[in-house]
Amino acid sequence: MSKNKKAVVVTAATLATTVFLSGCGLFGGEEKKKIDPPQDVTFMEEGEALDENVSTETTEDGTEAVETSIQTELYLIDKNGYVVSQTMDLPKTESVAKQALEYLVANGPVEQMLPNGFRAVLPADTQMTVNIKDGTATVDFSKEFGSYQKEDEKRILQAVTWTLTQFDTIDEVKLQMNGTPLEAMPVGGTPIGGELSRADGINTDNTDVVDITNTKAVTVYYIGGEEGAYYYVPVTKRVSNEMKDNITAIVNELVEGPAYASNLLSDFQSGVKLLDAPKVEDGKVTLNFNESIYGSFEEKMVSEHLLNSLVLSLTEQTGVESVALTVNGKADVLTESGEKLAEPVTRPEKVNTGSF
Repeated sequence: MSKNKKAVVVTAATLATTVFLSGCGLFGGEEKKKIDPPQDVTFMEEGEALDENVSTETTEDGTEAVETSIQTELYLIDKNGYVVSQTMDLPKTESVAKQALEYLVANGPVEQMLPNGFRAVLPADTQMTVNIKDGTATVDFSKEFGSYQKEDEKRILQAVTWTLTQFDTIDEVKLQMNGTPLEAMPVGGTPIGGELSRADGINTDNTDVVDITNTKAVTVYYIGGEEGAYYYVPVTKRVSNEMKDNITAIVNELVEGPAYASNLLSDFQSGVKLLDAPKVEDGKVTLNFNESIYGSFEEKMVSEHLLNSLVLSLTEQTGVESVALTVNGKADVLTESGEKLAEPVTRPEKVNTGSF
């Protein structure tokens, strides 16, 4: 598999509705509000945030039908061993954070929903409680939690952390087992050291890193899966501390592409370059590229996958909410679908929302 995929990646079932619309999220349509898990996992005061996420539809007889499911990102393991979010409709509940973890358990309710090639991350029969306070979710796992395979240890840490931190009220995660705080994981001994957060990374790639102490972490999104079932995979890479501008560093990593043996793809041409330093103002990043950003010089259109990877990667940075593109200083950029990027593009609330 080539390091960078030079041709435009075919839009697949998972991305069938991936269309950039001016001022909208990545996957077309209006963005959905995030689900705020209740501070107490058992009880919920009347009128709390959960009600905001229950949408209604009008039936043929004019009455409103309340939906009984909630879109939730579950970080699962794909066939290549990457921890990847898949957005699924879960039953409406007051304990959304706890339910999300329950759907990470092998042989549990997620088994009938798993996309091809994906598997659950937590050992079978694992139970848990979740207590959320001051931005920290404390998860207490049952003894079954300690029965995982050693090679899954870091994947479990990443999947639990990224699944829980999708919720607005959770920034960090603490782990316990049978009521005892975990300072290290029970099988392989991976240190935990207190709170876990997205700053710890996901699918870490330290390829060609000689001195990690002089580097910093950035997370970029490459393309995983295969034709008919593509999805986006977050990968945390190390870049030199001398690179003060994280935005430029992220663009450079996307252009360089994933490691050769990673089974991941990038839709960036090797000649893509920023012509000016990124401009950041009020949460919007403006990037001015050369014409190599086009997937086709004849049609001068930008690949949807390139845009998706770019926006997902940049909005992982604190304070970045949207991305605007220009080519040679001109804003008349078109996507493959012929849509003009007249407005900055925002990140979707949920990633990889396709059906399988």
